[in-house]
Amino acid sequence: MTPTERLAELGLVLPISPDPLGSYVPATRVGELLFVAGHTARGPERPATAGVVGVDVPVEVAAEEAARAALNLLAAAEKTVGLDSVGAVVSLRGYVRSRDDFTAHPRVVDGASELLGKVFPGQPHSRAAIGVSSLPGGACVELEAVLRVGKS
Repeated sequence: MTPTERLAELGLVLPISPDPLGSYVPATRVGELLFVAGHTARGPERPATAGVVGVDVPVEVAAEEAARAALNLLAAAEKTVGLDSVGAVVSLRGYVRSRDDFTAHPRVVDGASELLGKVFPGQPHSRAAIGVSSLPGGACVELEAVLRVGKS
């Protein structure tokens, strides 16, 4: 089953890849690796949820935002190389807007990891979940990823 078929089975549709907010491209390929720039959960119909996780934004809502941001990562892959040419998520980095004493970063980024695990089953990825004081647009979560193009 292809990643696109798995998304359909989950009842998910890729959003239109958001335009960059600066002077960069959403994704760039180097050999068999696709480096996908940072994406929040923003879309044409809605901004990303703004706020500080654990203060303004509950962990569960932030995890949903992480899943939406993961869909935006996949949309960038679709636009750049075609999603069905992606064989695996190699690495995921999640940035969580939080206070200094917040410690549930992994629970937030799990929203993205769980979705990506359903789209690319049997292909676990490495990951970092990092706390930060601010993100573009005041978003509560931002993700970046390295994907492998092709099967191996």
